[in-house]
Amino acid sequence: MNEQPNLLGEFLRARRELVTPEEAGIPVRGVRRVPGLRREEVAMLAGISADYYLRLERGRDRRPSLQVLESLAGVLRLDDDTRAHLFGLAADRPRRTRRRHRETVPPSTARFVDLLPVPAFVEGRHLDVLTANPLAAALSPRLVTGGNRLRDVFLDPGEQSLFPDWERAAAALLAGFREAVGPDTDDPRCVELVGELSLASPLFRRLWARHDVRPRGSATVLFRHPQVGDLTLSREKLHITDTDGMMLVAFHPIPGTPDAERLALLGSTAAGR
Repeated sequence: MNEQPNLLGEFLRARRELVTPEEAGIPVRGVRRVPGLRREEVAMLAGISADYYLRLERGRDRRPSLQVLESLAGVLRLDDDTRAHLFGLAADRPRRTRRRHRETVPPSTARFVDLLPVPAFVEGRHLDVLTANPLAAALSPRLVTGGNRLRDVFLDPGEQSLFPDWERAAAALLAGFREAVGPDTDDPRCVELVGELSLASPLFRRLWARHDVRPRGSATVLFRHPQVGDLTLSREKLHITDTDGMMLVAFHPIPGTPDAERLALLGSTAAGR
């Protein structure tokens, strides 16, 4: 039987390396050989023994108390979303046997996506594009059934060129992916995707090691479109009921703005084509 991954320990190690001694109020003397905080410094600030913290990082203790988790979250300067992720990793839950299964969009949802007058698509739990309307493909040729948002943003130069700050966009997308999969990083689809991108993208490797977490939600996105120029759109992400993590994603402009005019132009061009 394979040993359960040490997700809590990996998270703690990654996050302590992101906190500087200055941020933690620790005087720096001489040359430090490790980035961020040392284990014994985290333990001291959290009010626990260095030996106990070492057991947590090495996976020998995976069920810390709520008080310990709260203390660690404070020391590691976690925001609310990342704090919730920490608590999820430490939750006492049975390990599920994961099998690859095909994600199928409910027929009514697929019809609804086709009817929407704005770019829209359905993404799965691993950010696979499960269905998309023609205006989504006009916004990005990668927004078609069978695509994957992570693979496209990290590996496709055409997709990267759509975002003025594509590395920031990639980081936000990956943080949403991390939140979506939660502790189930041993899911076969997740293992396949993370393995592929880790080999192909140094940026992905660096960002994945940070363990950043952000819920998939609403945002304002700036596109630099090759046909209509700069296009600022609001993005909505809505959970689809009775599915395992599917979300409806739609981009829409503020009515009466130049962005609305540019999107309408893009739509008429796509329809003519």
